[in-house]
Amino acid sequence: MPRLRIPSAGYGTLDVARARLLATFGYPDFRPSQIRAVQAVLSGRDALVVLPTGGGKSLCYQVPALIRDGLTVVISPLISLMKDQVDALERKGVSAAFINSTLSVSDVADRMARARDGTLKLVYLAPERLEAGRTLQQLAEIGVSMLAVDEAHCISEWGHDFRPSYRRLGGLRERLGSPQTVALTATATPDVRRDIVRQLDLRQAEVVVAGFDRSNLSYHVTPARTQADKDRAAIGLLRATHAPAIVYAPTRKSVERITAVLVRGRVRAVAYHAGLDDALRQRAQDAFMQERASVIVATSAFGMGIDKPDVRLVVHHAMPGSLEAYYQEAGRAGRDGKQSACVLLHAYPDRFTHEFFIAGAHPDRATVEQAWMFLRAQANRDGVVAHSAEAIAQRLASTLGDRKVGAALRVLVAAGACRLEAATMGRIWVRLLATPERIAEELTDTHAFEREVLRALWRAVGSKLERGAAVDLDGLPRTLGGVMALVPVLERLAAQQFVTWMRTGAGVRLAPRARHAKSPPVDWSAIDRRRASDVRRLDAMQQYAQTRYCRRAFVLRYFGDPEVRSQCAACDRCLGITDVLPPAVAKQSVRGRSSPP
Repeated sequence: MPRLRIPSAGYGTLDVARARLLATFGYPDFRPSQIRAVQAVLSGRDALVVLPTGGGKSLCYQVPALIRDGLTVVISPLISLMKDQVDALERKGVSAAFINSTLSVSDVADRMARARDGTLKLVYLAPERLEAGRTLQQLAEIGVSMLAVDEAHCISEWGHDFRPSYRRLGGLRERLGSPQTVALTATATPDVRRDIVRQLDLRQAEVVVAGFDRSNLSYHVTPARTQADKDRAAIGLLRATHAPAIVYAPTRKSVERITAVLVRGRVRAVAYHAGLDDALRQRAQDAFMQERASVIVATSAFGMGIDKPDVRLVVHHAMPGSLEAYYQEAGRAGRDGKQSACVLLHAYPDRFTHEFFIAGAHPDRATVEQAWMFLRAQANRDGVVAHSAEAIAQRLASTLGDRKVGAALRVLVAAGACRLEAATMGRIWVRLLATPERIAEELTDTHAFEREVLRALWRAVGSKLERGAAVDLDGLPRTLGGVMALVPVLERLAAQQFVTWMRTGAGVRLAPRARHAKSPPVDWSAIDRRRASDVRRLDAMQQYAQTRYCRRAFVLRYFGDPEVRSQCAACDRCLGITDVLPPAVAKQSVRGRSSPP
């Protein structure tokens, strides 16, 4: 049974928390929404905290963690984010550490020893790391006083960034001894909030939802027919706004192209994306933070954990796939409370890219059943199909295509209809399916380790990876963790159709209960629900871009804000602006008066 560390003298009072807030972080008091959250945590209750970007979510668990006994484990999806937060805490004299794939075995052991002897107050982990090896068992033995789940919307299948590893946190929490749990997010609709509480099994949870309205932000949508139209609009906006600005672009290639266009247009811009090596990324970030560059052009992950409160303009060069993603990224403007602008450069064809990925993520029933019939026909009396997943894809490619076959096999494995049989541990056959553009677009800082694995595979066999090649996992850099660490990464990459792979001599084994079934035991309704949910989110984003009414009101209704008003007198619809945001408005976003923090 896990040994829990229960504080011996209570969880502290709000006055004690205020004193710690001032002494450690330099703030004289919490914001009203933070007070409710901190009081819930101090009382020992589970809590769901929904505060807008820049609302100070981290303090809601960090301060209580510092005034109570025991270890607080923080679940975070981004390696870069957890490093930034730990670095910031250490600069303030807080004993905190992260455990992730960038560390050596000895480093991990040292940090676990510090957690065991009580010298660490906070440990940051990715959910995949919590599942890996003996991490969960070790933490259960140490005893976890509080579990904080950051970016908690990833738990929900209705959320905009659903991750299966987050979905399993409820069971992992139970194995930790069901410690007090605080879930935190900036973007959660009412349905997502209910799903988070249910999936984590939060008991009598205090649900703290601050108003979603960031009154200092103005929202604008600029219609565009072509990329050239978007480029001209972006240059006009950025040259009119003499203050820090972020331009979000969907892919690595588009980041580099837009940066070059802006530089030619006399805008001091730098590029930031996952394809750059660490040194170049850090150099770009430093140039922006220190204002040697006024604009950073980046993929979506940039800004998470970046403490730059004076961003005055956020421009989306292409429409995101959901209003949640847009609101989170736009919310990186004006974190100091001063007037700032959020502009979407919108062309209807932006939607088609998102539709393509939705279709690939959720295969239709006919595709899955066709793949299943092939497996049944090829299986021997023991239910073994003597073909690798790659070979199956090749056999069916003429009728279904590699992407559809990969998606169908993923569904069948997830449903328990079959499993991929392993042969040898270290020797695999692997083929790269994804384009460099897709890798850059989707494997952002959230998935930095997956990206590093792909780079290592490419260095091992070069361009042969595109056709399929044998790779010895034991021959890859030791910093990747060896076979046991790499196999789960390869499985995630295959599930998302970045690669297809198998161990040498691998095959597929049908489950005994499903071997003679004409239809596989798949929950079709779950697939349909997730596909429909993704489409609904895309529809909402499209409707926001095309609405003729107040954009702020549209956003607040979407998130279920009870204080929504029909007009805001600040968005382009309320102001009657029908074209590119005029320079006067952009300048006003810099000169405007401050609103309360």
